[in-house]
Amino acid sequence: MLDNVRTEGAGIASRLLDWYDANARTLPWRAPPGANAADPYRVWLSEIMLQQTQVATVIPYFDRFTARWPDFEAFAAAEDADVMGAWAGLGYYARARNLLACARVVASEHGGRLPESEAELLKLPGVGAYTAAAIASIAFGKRAVVVDGNVERVVSRLFAVETPLPAARPELKRLTDTITPGARAGDFAQAMMDLGSGICTPKSPKCLLCPLAPDCAARAQDDPATYPRRLPKKAKPQRFGTIFLLHDDDRVLLVRRPDKGLLGGMRAFPTGPWNDAPPGLADAPLATDWQPIDDEVTHVFTHFALRCALVRGTWDGQSSVEGEWWPIADLDSAGLPTVFAKAIQHLGETDR
Repeated sequence: MLDNVRTEGAGIASRLLDWYDANARTLPWRAPPGANAADPYRVWLSEIMLQQTQVATVIPYFDRFTARWPDFEAFAAAEDADVMGAWAGLGYYARARNLLACARVVASEHGGRLPESEAELLKLPGVGAYTAAAIASIAFGKRAVVVDGNVERVVSRLFAVETPLPAARPELKRLTDTITPGARAGDFAQAMMDLGSGICTPKSPKCLLCPLAPDCAARAQDDPATYPRRLPKKAKPQRFGTIFLLHDDDRVLLVRRPDKGLLGGMRAFPTGPWNDAPPGLADAPLATDWQPIDDEVTHVFTHFALRCALVRGTWDGQSSVEGEWWPIADLDSAGLPTVFAKAIQHLGETDR
């Protein structure tokens, strides 16, 4: 039985690699199909950026980062605020903090070179099981079992896995292991990602174009789009807050959010607590005649949805406030997270 599994897996890998050789996406962090490995720095940076983020969104950020910080030594020497500002809009801001921490460890403890083994990679800040496997295979040509969301979808359909996510993940990794080749493991991992993003898509998969269609159990059932199985989603909790726009002529007050916690280290408008009920003017940056704005900002984070009221006030020029005054006309350069950039969108016509 094991020999049969290996034979079938080798056939799947061979067909997929043949397809990849002809159809691989050209991406700025990739080596061409058949190359031994790609630049470890660029693989590491791209893999962190691509976590829960689409390729099209990542590419311009990747290009800007690599132009400004072309290697681990340059990145390790970057100012925290510069990196956080350059990351603004990409979301999941803990990734930016982990990038800096990881680059500094690589520069100081590994001579500016990533370790090659999964076990050593897992010791680095921000590098989990998937990222370690992806770097080991794509950057160093090691055989590693790489399973992201695209691979989960492909494998769940290929084997018609009935266990719903997330409980199916150990089974999906085991099945991925059975089809991962010893040679060209990095190309195989990227081929699976390309297949999932362009052919074996969440809705309306293009089965007629799929090199693995003859092997696919879900297609044999005429039911591929219903895989992977999922449990019903729970509704996200709703939280409320207030965003304070404090003006001084043509400037507005910005603060730096605490390093720990959501949007840590980012510039932002002052905001009160994010509670289960509207907090009103709690934690306002100063006592003044705050005027409500007939609009609000809404944003959905991973674990909750947020609705923020907007209020505006004018600084008297004397009261003590913490933060920095930023020109309103130049707010685009402040690197505000999306939730606060939305406030500028709403207020732009009034305040500029």
